Amino acid sequence: MTNDIVALIDYYEKEKGIDRDKVVAALEYAFISAYRKMVAGADAIEEMRADVNTRKGDTRIFATLSVVPDDDYVDKFNEVPLSLASKRNPDAQPDDKMEFDITPKNFGRIAVQTAKQTMMQRLRQAEKEMIYEEFKDRAGDVVSGTVRRFDRSDVMLDLGKFEGVMPSRERVQTEEYNIGDRIRAYVVAVENEGRGPEIVLSRSHPNFVRRLFEAEVNEISDHTVEIRGIAREAGYRTKVAVWSNDPKVDPVGACVGLKGARVKNIVRELNNEKVDIIRWSDDPDEFVREALKPAVLRSVSIDEENRVVNVTVDEEDLSKAIGRRGQNARLSSRLMGWDVQVRKDESKLEQFQAKVADAAHSVAEQLGIDDEAAEKLFNAGGTSCEMIVDMPVEYIVPVLEVDEARAREILVRAHEVVGRPLPEELGGEAAEAPADEAAPTSEDAAPAEETAPAEEAAPEEEADAATEDSKTESA
Repeated sequence: MTNDIVALIDYYEKEKGIDRDKVVAALEYAFISAYRKMVAGADAIEEMRADVNTRKGDTRIFATLSVVPDDDYVDKFNEVPLSLASKRNPDAQPDDKMEFDITPKNFGRIAVQTAKQTMMQRLRQAEKEMIYEEFKDRAGDVVSGTVRRFDRSDVMLDLGKFEGVMPSRERVQTEEYNIGDRIRAYVVAVENEGRGPEIVLSRSHPNFVRRLFEAEVNEISDHTVEIRGIAREAGYRTKVAVWSNDPKVDPVGACVGLKGARVKNIVRELNNEKVDIIRWSDDPDEFVREALKPAVLRSVSIDEENRVVNVTVDEEDLSKAIGRRGQNARLSSRLMGWDVQVRKDESKLEQFQAKVADAAHSVAEQLGIDDEAAEKLFNAGGTSCEMIVDMPVEYIVPVLEVDEARAREILVRAHEVVGRPLPEELGGEAAEAPADEAAPTSEDAAPAEETAPAEEAAPEEEADAATEDSKTESA
């Protein structure tokens, strides 16, 4: 028994860091509880104490009894008659308190086994109280520990003398932990409730990122650069808004570091979680433009009363502004504290649609049809009457969902507008007219025959005249 008690005291004092007096007090309480279980009627004793010799390991149990006159002696568990008390102390008087050793002869290892459970409970309680005293002011710090075990989905971390718990709600869902892994975590709170003090840790808390920046960036630790806001979806993306109190110091550059060295260390600790560092601004317009980068905003409208920011972007920037699963817009809203609404800029589309409507309306007026039918023709390629006249009747019928007679009427009107003769299939004679014009009549051909020989005879007459002149000269 001696070795057991001494070893127990040394273990809890040196390994667990519990004060020696608290360990001894826990042992004394446990031995008293064991005594009450072992000795019949011991529960009736009101004042009792245990004396543990920490050097020898012996334990004695003492009861404090009240001295009463012999005639008044009725409670053998809490009173002692004056005659018996006088034998120990001749000066004893009624109402005095006198202590008696009531340790049983067999009170030894049996008592230790009986007291073990109670003793461990008291020692665990003392350990938890020490945890609370030491960690109650450390909420908000980052600690390092080793994964010791798992309690369902909770992770239990060995912090040295103490044990911390990382509940499933504080875990990063994309991270996997194994027993023996050494990880860093943020102390969310030190709770002292029904189960006793408990160190609650987190790796998903936004302030975990804040503490990492403070440890990595000197400008933040000396308050030259301030972190004005953090929005985080643990395991995926974090946005950090920073501001510099010194105009000569670039807050974003200070956090990124030379060749990105500082932010790389933080990203590595966060298991490659994406971290966006943006410049904080009082102006919501400027701030939202920074927050939604790399998307380029076409316009920004601010509703200060309802704290809503409406932004429009080109179609090619829409996915950038919204982000994967809406993360970019959602984190920007949290960071600003405003409701950020991202929409596609439809001004170009509206302008195009207006032009289409105007052109369709012009065609409708020319052909005497309604705007809806003109728009159908426009969408089918009939952007003008010049294009419509080349459309076959069979093409117009399904487009406008009309019969052939109506389609022919529209084509006839289109030919009239353009000034083109109607083709044969629309009842016109346009196909015969060119043939009549091309065939010459006999009357038209005669003058041509008479004229041509006359023109050809002229040179011969000139030749005859020249011959006569030469004869005359010879004569």
